[in-house]
Amino acid sequence: MIVTVTLNPALQVDYEAGRIAVGTANPVRRVRYRTGGRGLAVARVLQTFGHDVVAAGLAGGSAGEFIRNELARAGVATEFTRISAESRRVVAITDSATGTVTSFAEPAPYITTEELGRLATDYRALLAGATAIVLCGSLPDGLPPEIYGSFASYAAGAGVPVILDAAGAALLHGAARGPELVIPEAAGQDPAEPSASAPAADSLSAAGAVAVLTSDGAEVRTDGVAWRASLPSGHDTDDGQITEGRRDALVAGFVPGVALDWSWPDTLRHAVALGAAWDPHGLLDIQAYETALAEVHVEQLPR
Repeated sequence: MIVTVTLNPALQVDYEAGRIAVGTANPVRRVRYRTGGRGLAVARVLQTFGHDVVAAGLAGGSAGEFIRNELARAGVATEFTRISAESRRVVAITDSATGTVTSFAEPAPYITTEELGRLATDYRALLAGATAIVLCGSLPDGLPPEIYGSFASYAAGAGVPVILDAAGAALLHGAARGPELVIPEAAGQDPAEPSASAPAADSLSAAGAVAVLTSDGAEVRTDGVAWRASLPSGHDTDDGQITEGRRDALVAGFVPGVALDWSWPDTLRHAVALGAAWDPHGLLDIQAYETALAEVHVEQLPR
């Protein structure tokens, strides 16, 4: 069983309107409600590929109930720790006349000390049947930045490998506890030219491996070896950027390789093909995956 942990999930509300005018009422043509949060997206991708997966983390209020129900409809089991505050909502409004999208993100809920204690208990109970843990995304208010580090340590004590996908202090604390794979949230960066906001390589050195995602593939660095996987230029449809959905699929693609101890070339090949199979509607095209899998080029890089 693969467990994905999302501590700051969201109810995503998508509005489609005509030309939007500020300061007046704007009728909405279409409304779509869906789950938001990378760990939830990763869980859905894994479930699509037939993996036994459980989505865990924190959820509360009517938004949290919607998240549970929506995942259940998709066939994803859930084991969320309930919180008293309402899970956040993210509202995105599309102006169909111009194609522009304006979004409003509610603040994250505050997590009490009692809720943090229950979360830790629930998490440790899930470790008993887990083959891998995926820790994803941002933290809500009230949770210490060390939380991913603590969760990585609990998993290590239970002999369960960890994939950490985060940013900032949460990333650094988690990476210091030796997860099998760290995926910094600075998506699309050229690994040879890290920006000032990217974590220094030595700050992630305790991790078993570090993955850098690019518009045409991904790179993994371990202690002694670096591997790069890429697709022909025709597959790079994001204008040099990685869209949110494609990144979710790439992250999900690394999980079975870590859980089942695949080689890094095989893991990279699967992840990059999976990323290429994601479409703008959030669906995975199995035929596109199989086509991309045959075209992924993997090479070992000098260190």
